[in-house]
Amino acid sequence: MASAKKDRLKEAFFDYLEVEKNASPRTVINYRHSLELFEKFAGEKPQWSSYKPVDFRSFLLECMKSGMARSTVRLTFAALRSFYKYLVERAGLTENPLKEVILPKIEKKLPVVLSTTEMDELLATPKKIERLNQAPAWCAARDVAILELFYSSGLRISELAALNVPDLDSISETVRVLGKGRKERIVPVGDAALRAIQAYRHEAKVLSGPLFISKLRKRLSTRSIWLLSKKHLDHTSIQLSASPHKLRHSFATHLLDNGADLRSVQTMLGHANLSTTQIYTHVTVERLKKAYDKAHPRA
Repeated sequence: MASAKKDRLKEAFFDYLEVEKNASPRTVINYRHSLELFEKFAGEKPQWSSYKPVDFRSFLLECMKSGMARSTVRLTFAALRSFYKYLVERAGLTENPLKEVILPKIEKKLPVVLSTTEMDELLATPKKIERLNQAPAWCAARDVAILELFYSSGLRISELAALNVPDLDSISETVRVLGKGRKERIVPVGDAALRAIQAYRHEAKVLSGPLFISKLRKRLSTRSIWLLSKKHLDHTSIQLSASPHKLRHSFATHLLDNGADLRSVQTMLGHANLSTTQIYTHVTVERLKKAYDKAHPRA
């Protein structure tokens, strides 16, 4: 394979991801970054057909020595494996050298969740914080609506940022979400969140377009949503680092705590595999154990 052709093959791979696999823009960006990491490690124009398992084992060792999280290592190699699978199927490569590379097992950490009391405190915070002079009066109502919807429907931050006004159906009390892999799902929205969104839209006069907007009336970015979540969490007594994903964790755990079945929670979260959702059952069991140890006279 000529190097120019290899470059074309790599770009053809990204076209394949976008067009045939319908991969999300974030996936394409992550896969491109992963391939570029290996290219940087190799220190030369990529000779994709000449690399052996030993080359990727050396790359794996370098990733681990650099302190890269195991989850990131596995994602990086998932991109490389996908690329080599494509080369075998579409470019006449005879063997996938990644098949012989054994990756470190991912460290399973239980998600950190907020208690219902902590959630109540956080959801009440936006209206208590003094408004900056340059911020429109409706910003507090918007922030309440964002936090309420996070907790009510367990959305990912990227999903929430991408919402448009028509995606929310107040009659059926649902929101239409475009999740990973551009898969659409319908998620219930609670009364508290619906009321908060209605109040925000009325104050901000949001009639169409993006559901959540900045003071310049542009779509809020995921970074802006993350920062406002951090700001409000910093104004509470909650001793946890800020992350909108903790609201997603709390949504799932509190549903299971109160009797929701695992399949329903999986559907609402948009998890492709039930095993991904099952980690929340471990959180629930741990909470039950703590309650047992605290309350049972012979614990």
